[in-house]
Amino acid sequence: MNQPYNPPAFPLHNHGVQTLGTHISGMTLRDYFAAKALQGYMSRQLIDGFDEDVISEMSYKVADAMLKAREA
Repeated sequence: MNQPYNPPAFPLHNHGVQTLGTHISGMTLRDYFAAKALQGYMSRQLIDGFDEDVISEMSYKVADAMLKAREA
């Protein structure tokens, strides 16, 4: 299965500032989408009876679906 394009969520662009070879790309878009999905689950209390591993897996499945939808 091809992995969907997963760019940085909050990239920093160098607009003439010398960075001495450092590159700061921030968190990935996949991680950002997963965090937002997790926030949604938590805010709606949809996590009763689930453990942390299940909640995390569900959040990343939503994130992967969102990345795939961006490519359509």
